[in-house]
Amino acid sequence: MSFQIILIIHVLLALGLIALILMQHGKGADAGAAFGAGASGSVFGARGANSFMYKLTAGVAFGFFITSLTLAYLATNETGSDNEPSSIMESTGSGPIIPSDVPMIAPTASESDISDIPE
Repeated sequence: MSFQIILIIHVLLALGLIALILMQHGKGADAGAAFGAGASGSVFGARGANSFMYKLTAGVAFGFFITSLTLAYLATNETGSDNEPSSIMESTGSGPIIPSDVPMIAPTASESDISDIPE
């Protein structure tokens, strides 16, 4: 149950991180603001949204990092609680499944057949 909740939070953090990164301006956008593009009248003050967006992005990235580590820990240490196998080897058995009613046929090629093949 906790694995699914953390996974949902992880996906939401990933989508939020993508949105935050796409909303930020690149380095080239500062050239327009230097010539009076109205940065002083913005919602976030004269410094602009750079520090706010940076802190918000860093916080979401930190949450994404923590949920990634938590999911990795839960995935490796979670054993099957309802008699589910904890690995593929336990679920498939010790070897391949061969039906007993299928006859095993040996190869029929002899050395003379192989020597006739041109090189």
